[in-house]
Amino acid sequence: MELTREDLERLYDLLLLTRTLDDRLRRLFRQGRFEGTYFSAIGQEATTVVPTYLLKKDDFIGPAHREIGAMITRGVPIREVVCQVYARKESPDGGKMHPCTFGHPRYHILVPATLMAMQIPVAVGVALGYRNHRRDNLAVTFFGEGATCKGDFHEALNFAGVHKLPVVFICQNNFYAESVPLRLQTAAEDISVRAVAYGFPGVSVDGNDVLKVYEACREAFQRARSGGGPTLIECTTYRWYGHSDIDLAPYRPQEEVEAWKKKDPIPRFKRYLFEEGILTEEKEAEIIRRIAAEIDEAIDYAENSPRPDPEDVLKDVYATAL
Repeated sequence: MELTREDLERLYDLLLLTRTLDDRLRRLFRQGRFEGTYFSAIGQEATTVVPTYLLKKDDFIGPAHREIGAMITRGVPIREVVCQVYARKESPDGGKMHPCTFGHPRYHILVPATLMAMQIPVAVGVALGYRNHRRDNLAVTFFGEGATCKGDFHEALNFAGVHKLPVVFICQNNFYAESVPLRLQTAAEDISVRAVAYGFPGVSVDGNDVLKVYEACREAFQRARSGGGPTLIECTTYRWYGHSDIDLAPYRPQEEVEAWKKKDPIPRFKRYLFEEGILTEEKEAEIIRRIAAEIDEAIDYAENSPRPDPEDVLKDVYATAL
C-alpha cells in the first residue's frame, strides 16, 4: 500500500484524535470520573495507528493494554471506546472487563487477557487459521518489551516461525516494563534480534517516526501475505507517563522524559506534512475543532449511559466463533 496525500492527512487526523482522547481520559480518571485505572499510550501513538491503518478489514489485531490508537484507527466508534473505559453497558464487553482491555470481535480485535504476553499466542492461532483456510489475511499483535521475557512470547514466535504463519509481531519498546528498565530485562542491545532464533526477520525502527514505521510494516505485511512468514518489528518509543495513572514513575529521570518528549511523533509528522504542503493551519484548526466536539459528545454519552445489570454477569461466559 502506497500512501497518498489523503492517507497522510488521514493518519495525522487519527494520531491527533488518539492523543487528544487519551489525554482527556487520563485527566478524567485523575478527577475520579471513572473507576479502576487507566493506561495511557501518549508518546507511543505511531506504533499502533500506523500498523492498524495498513490492515485489511478482515485482518485480526491482538492488542495489549495500550492500544487505544488501534481501536480508533480500526473504526470503533468513540462512544464505545469511552463507554469501555467507563464500564458502561454499551461498551464492547458490556462493562465487565478492565477499562483498557479493549477487544471488539466485530472489528476483528481480539479481547486481550490481562496477563502479560497472553495475546501473542492467540494472534498466532488466528494466523494459523488464516493459513489453513488459504486466506490472504494476517494477524498483528502488539506488546511491550517486557512481554518478550515471557514464555508465551517465545513459544508463539517459535510456532509461527516453524509454520511460516502470516503474523507480524510489533514490540513497542518503551524501555520500561512497568518500573523495570530495559537493562535489567535483557542483555541484548535490540529486541528484534530475538527473531533470528526462530528463523524469521527482525527489524528495529524509530517508533516515533511515522514514515519509518510505515515502511517496516508495509514490508512485513507484504511478506506475511505472500507466504514468507512472520516478522518481529521493534518500535523504539517512550510512554510519557507512568505504567498506569496511579504510577507517578519516580524511577525515571525527568531529563530522560523531557528528552523523549522532544521526539514526539505527532509534531514530527506534522512538520513533514507542512513541508510537503499536505497540511495547512486552516486544515489543522478544523481537525482540532472536529475532534474536540466528537470527544465531548462521546464523554457526555458515556457518563449518561446505564451501568451493566447485575443479572448480566453470566452472559458471554462461553466462547463464540469469530
